[in-house]
Amino acid sequence: MHVLIPAAGMGKRMGSDRNKMLLTVLGDPLLAWTLRAAEAAETVEWIGIMGQPTDFSAFEEIIGGLGGQKPVHLIVGGSTRQESVYNGLQALPEGAKGVLIHDGARCLVTPDLFDRCAIALQECQGLIAAIPVKDTIKVVNGDGWIESTPNRADLWAAQTPQGFAVEAIKTCHDKGRANGWEVTDDAALFEQCQLPVKIVRGEETNIKVTTPIDLAIAERILQQRS
Repeated sequence: MHVLIPAAGMGKRMGSDRNKMLLTVLGDPLLAWTLRAAEAAETVEWIGIMGQPTDFSAFEEIIGGLGGQKPVHLIVGGSTRQESVYNGLQALPEGAKGVLIHDGARCLVTPDLFDRCAIALQECQGLIAAIPVKDTIKVVNGDGWIESTPNRADLWAAQTPQGFAVEAIKTCHDKGRANGWEVTDDAALFEQCQLPVKIVRGEETNIKVTTPIDLAIAERILQQRS
């Protein structure tokens, strides 16, 4: 299985002046924790990281420090996550059949989740890791008034990895660029193209590190694991 890791963004919501992938938890950068999980997954054979060239020297240092056995390639990212994933898809080696796309900021992902998604992708063209929503969700209009309350039983919180047949997701990205679709995850492009997306049960601890409080939560979870 091939894995693409978008890691080209700045940590604006983190209040950081650098790529948040370089922020540390328990002494190691977020990207290092993500790479360790991908390296330990039995199904993963190739890893691509989409980033900005200004961060490549730091990324190379992280990669070298891990001493992994799987090939890791640095790919120039775009100005948005969508553009970065598009670039990553173009850089996949010839013959790649399936790809897992995993946000680098979800540094608490486990090797098991990578493997379960990879195995599930053998039976479908598109999937996402997700967990059932616990809170009651309200749909609110622009003036701050509640419009509806969806049935919580039907709601799932999307995570990554998100997995796809390579040719299918490439086609969806091409259509997205041609039609000017702007999406926040790759499954949305599949949905726009009327293609089915399967749910794979994610992990409660697979949070996206976005704010300073997320860093503290991630540190606590990693301490408990060790």
